[in-house]
Amino acid sequence: MAKNKNVGKPRNYTLVSGVYRFGKSATYRKKAIYKFTKKVNAKTAPVVKPLFVEKKVGGAKNGDTRMVRVTKLANDYPTQNPAPKGTSKNFFSAHARKLRASLAPGAVAIVLAGVHKGKRVIVLKQLATGLLLVTGPHKLNGCPMRRVNQRYLLATSAKIDLAGVTVPENVNDKYFARVKAEKVAKKEGDIFDAKKEAYKPSEERKKDQVTVDTQVLEAIKKNADGKVLKQYLRASFALSKGQFPHQMAF
Repeated sequence: MAKNKNVGKPRNYTLVSGVYRFGKSATYRKKAIYKFTKKVNAKTAPVVKPLFVEKKVGGAKNGDTRMVRVTKLANDYPTQNPAPKGTSKNFFSAHARKLRASLAPGAVAIVLAGVHKGKRVIVLKQLATGLLLVTGPHKLNGCPMRRVNQRYLLATSAKIDLAGVTVPENVNDKYFARVKAEKVAKKEGDIFDAKKEAYKPSEERKKDQVTVDTQVLEAIKKNADGKVLKQYLRASFALSKGQFPHQMAF
């Protein structure tokens, strides 16, 4: 009788690296593991919640009771999805306001965009929204106190000591908010006659501008290069042919 060659060898052996002769399901069936692992759990009947509840109703001739739905049906579907949890319109107010080291108060910068582009201004302080409060001063180059994003400012190496300059407390972001004109009902013939009123600074602004400019001019006067600084602030910045800003030292 021929000897069995498979005696002492496992039935499930590797055919190729990582591939066995029998898979998981075949091994489960051959070893009859289902006889030892099968467990029967007693099924619990699900709790049936009523759709309607009987409620008492006041008033005569109303039948005393009424059947009311436990959960109301959605008869009104919103046209827009509700905002996800955690979002808020006030996120911007909690942002950290960062300031470039080169644009510290007292630094002379060049405005790169807007009505006053090309003018040199003095940085006074950073406001709550992160915008920078700058001034010309107005007496030197016609640039009043205004807010500028630091992206549109090119910092220079010139600096002025603003230790003796105090900006009025009322000069903040609300200070620069424009007052919207009231809408008036249009009449026939007023379409071409009505003109937009040009912006005029208030008396308060004029007063604050003079107050700040007086202090800034005094600080420039105290500087060792006061006369040169005044000429520098009066002159506007521009590039000529063959001049490249990335090769300049400001």
